Amino acid sequence: QVQLVESGGGSVQAGDSLRLSCAASGRTFSTYTMGWFRQAPGKEREFVAAIIWGGDATNYADSVKGRFTMSRDNAKNTVYLQMNSLKPEDTAVYYCAAASKIAPGTRQYEYNYWGQGTQVTVSS
Repeated sequence: QVQLVESGGGSVQAGDSLRLSCAASGRTFSTYTMGWFRQAPGKEREFVAAIIWGGDATNYADSVKGRFTMSRDNAKNTVYLQMNSLKPEDTAVYYCAAASKIAPGTRQYEYNYWGQGTQVTVSS
């Protein structure tokens, strides 16, 4: 089992920045792809970003390219999502996910484990 705990959410103004963290514990040696998804009220959960655990390959949703950056600290078993130039449409609950395989990481079904989520609210 892998446990994921997100932190760093909050309420900010448009144009501000936030950094989300996701700490993984448990059988972390079995995790390969880490991802961030988000779900806005009344909408389906959508892909935001993914990173291959053992390398530097990343994928981003078009809506966040150039504004969000995903990174990882293997020594701390933690991944981060740096979010800059936030917009009101970025408002959502952000979820961290872990996949026990190497995958592009853009689809929910690729992931085995999910965190509880952290709320991000961006006001105009």
